[in-house]
Amino acid sequence: MNLRNLALPALALATTALTGCIVIEDDNPGCSTCGGGGAVVVTNYAPEIWDGDAGCYYDGYERDDIWYFEAEVDDRDGLSDITMVWADVYDEFDGTLVESFELYETNEPGIYFSDWLGRSTWLDCGYPDYTVDIVVYDTFEDFDVLTLFPVCY
Repeated sequence: MNLRNLALPALALATTALTGCIVIEDDNPGCSTCGGGGAVVVTNYAPEIWDGDAGCYYDGYERDDIWYFEAEVDDRDGLSDITMVWADVYDEFDGTLVESFELYETNEPGIYFSDWLGRSTWLDCGYPDYTVDIVVYDTFEDFDVLTLFPVCY
């Protein structure tokens, strides 16, 4: 038995505990005479949320409340590794998920934002028991979460 065949799974298990995600790709699957070959270990860093904001305000022109969600995110693998950012609004009174909102990439690198007319949501700007989880996902479905209280009236 080849010592390398024993060491690679042990190394993968040890590294998984430290980084959160390991992918092993076989260069030449099914090729027993290719010489060299071997596995490539790819590590992935989880994305990070640096800052976030959420809340609502009244817009006189629209004659409606406007809910807004913003996140500043980063990923050591590069911003192109980020696949999506969401704002999940929970009712802390009973713990239920009220509604989820996708945040969209802006012209500023790492800044995601969206705003919504109050009448298009299930949210009430006067309700005091909401929390918002800003969640960022990357290519390998690693994620980070920032929980905050929305600014409301």
